[in-house]
Amino acid sequence: MNAKLTWIKDRCPYWLAAAVLATGLAAVAAPVRAGDTTAAHQLERFNAQAGTAGQAERGRVFFTSRHGGEWSCASCHGNPPTSAGKHASTGKSIEALAPAFNPQAFTDTAKVDKWFRRNCKDVAQRECTPTEKADVLAYLLSLMR
Repeated sequence: MNAKLTWIKDRCPYWLAAAVLATGLAAVAAPVRAGDTTAAHQLERFNAQAGTAGQAERGRVFFTSRHGGEWSCASCHGNPPTSAGKHASTGKSIEALAPAFNPQAFTDTAKVDKWFRRNCKDVAQRECTPTEKADVLAYLLSLMR
């Protein structure tokens, strides 16, 4: 055993418990990240692109409305999107979309961009604008446990 560890053990008989507790507290305090970012940072990115802050109510309306197609976002993700949904045509299970109910949602920038592009084309027959993305994400972030 090295001298530093021996010194710590001699002066703090509960050193292992303290180390485990400190590690656990650090894990709880850190934001859950599956990828390279957080949902809040994604919202900041869309707000910057839009030049305005996303509005949760406008996002809720967009999320629950049809935009010329046969589906709305809620068709697959549920209304509210706080539990698992199901793809309208394939039946494939979809994890909860609201970050408070799925901490890994919106934590990978490449996936966020991919899924917004794909799903907006399904729902709105076009890519969503940065304002629409900011509004939808503001709505999703407003949903709490």
